[in-house]
Amino acid sequence: MTKPTTLGHSILSMRGRNPNHTAVKFKTNGSWTSKTWPEYYQDVENVGSALLSMGIKEGDRVAIMANTRYEWSVMDLAIFGIKAITVPIYQNNTAEDVEYILNNCQARVLVCETRGPLKIFEAVKDKCPTIEKLVVFENTCPNPDAITWDRVHKMGQDYLVKHPDQYRRTCETIVASDTATILYTSGTTGRPKGVVLTHLQAFSEVSEAFPFCGAKEEDVSLSFLPYAHILGRIEHWGHLYIGFTMAYAESLEKIRGNLTEIRPTIMVSVPRIFEKIYAAIWAQVQTQPLKMKVFNWALSIGKKVGEYKMSGQILPLDLLVKYEMARKLVLGKITEAFGGRLRFAISGGAPISKDIALFFHSAGILILEGYGLTETTAAITVNTPFNYRFGSVGRPIGEVQLKIAEDGEILVKSDKVMKEYYQNSEATKEAFTDGWFHTGDIGEILPSGDLKITDRKKDLIKTAGGKYVAPQRLEGLLKLSPYIAHVHIHGDQKKYIVALLTMDRPSVEQLAKEKNVSYSDWNSLVNSSFVQDIARKAVADANAQLASYESIKKYLVLPNEFTIEGGELTPSLKVKRKVLDQKFKDKIEELYV
Repeated sequence: MTKPTTLGHSILSMRGRNPNHTAVKFKTNGSWTSKTWPEYYQDVENVGSALLSMGIKEGDRVAIMANTRYEWSVMDLAIFGIKAITVPIYQNNTAEDVEYILNNCQARVLVCETRGPLKIFEAVKDKCPTIEKLVVFENTCPNPDAITWDRVHKMGQDYLVKHPDQYRRTCETIVASDTATILYTSGTTGRPKGVVLTHLQAFSEVSEAFPFCGAKEEDVSLSFLPYAHILGRIEHWGHLYIGFTMAYAESLEKIRGNLTEIRPTIMVSVPRIFEKIYAAIWAQVQTQPLKMKVFNWALSIGKKVGEYKMSGQILPLDLLVKYEMARKLVLGKITEAFGGRLRFAISGGAPISKDIALFFHSAGILILEGYGLTETTAAITVNTPFNYRFGSVGRPIGEVQLKIAEDGEILVKSDKVMKEYYQNSEATKEAFTDGWFHTGDIGEILPSGDLKITDRKKDLIKTAGGKYVAPQRLEGLLKLSPYIAHVHIHGDQKKYIVALLTMDRPSVEQLAKEKNVSYSDWNSLVNSSFVQDIARKAVADANAQLASYESIKKYLVLPNEFTIEGGELTPSLKVKRKVLDQKFKDKIEELYV
């Protein structure tokens, strides 16, 4: 078989893959359904042919607004195959952003779910004149103008009878310079910017990043990140290129159950997922002294084993015996929470705490942190199972070149860097200097060649005393407490640093139950001395590792967690600092009185 050089070639290669090998798995009526690669290709060809029957041509934009699911992947590849352009939209975007994106890219078709996304579109459809067709992934829809998923397949089948080779022939003509997708950055303020990625960027990423990490055809992953986010999309494309089995999680809320059902061997995630599992584990053991003692002993053994692994040394027999006991008593239960056969997990989208990564490593779960942006088609550096260093984001992938500017900003030159910002020449020009892309992140290249991220250039806080503070470090230290859900650090041009905290409700309520703490409702519990003591200890533990100028002098516990829907988090679960500064302006000011 000819080696693929574009994702179009990868799509066509699906036809010749082992018909006995499972390509995808997804839940249907409560049970897992499997499809082989040839079956997957047939679905893609049907949908691509349906788009051709609708008159969609090369270069036309087709927008998708839905949760991560099999149909999303099929539609994406169908769009690629006819040389049209996929424009993903977060399913929980505001109506204002949806209207802006659809009009900015001039999409001709919108594909969505009949739940929230359809309602959002219907609120702005009269202001989106370029949308000619509405497609829904379900087979029933309250909107009579919508084309249901079954009907899409029927349209495709009918078109294939008359034009049996059209989709394949069009797919064969894809070249590296063809635009594959436009992803609108979620951002923290202002209008989203459309990042234009061609097949060159997409193929450069998946053909180098996944082999670099050691992904194999025999692997199995559980996909749950939104496909409007570049990291989720890269998992989907990497699965297409490598040929490993990919299962679709039912929802973010059901990930833990799906992990034990699918038992993935590799996993692509954002730090918040690991933070929640970490918090749940600690919450279960912290209230029981004997259990805690055994747990800490097992982790100490796991940590020693991890040190031997990182240095490439053979385990001493006595340590091996202790490790087997630690696995049986404690560590095995942690690995089983991920399905029991996870070779490694890739974490991206935001920094993960070094301590949390070390905790899981001690338990037998290897989390490989990588670094990249939407503009760099996800990872430009990543740790690997054979070369990883906690606290770094790994070495450059493939042909990626890095350098550090005078002010500490990371600059990159690579085929993985975007073509441009869509219809925004001014922003495109600002993003490059002599061919080097400005990442907006501060970092350093370690003697080992690994990259270490310090902070976002724009996020650095400069106190009234002239000292620079990296808020992500403080947030990471505070979230080591299993009872802290989110943190917002403030202090720019102020005399000291303050923090807004939200509590992890399940963990706190479980602890309150075990401690026989009585309360009438969640708000009363948050305001109780019991929760205030938890917050006080978390802040004190963080401050113990900070210099005086960066330590947290005052804080406030908020009653509700930050959410995407509330506008406080980006879809990749990072806090929107400027939004929070404005939303809680009065409360923050009170902390400086």
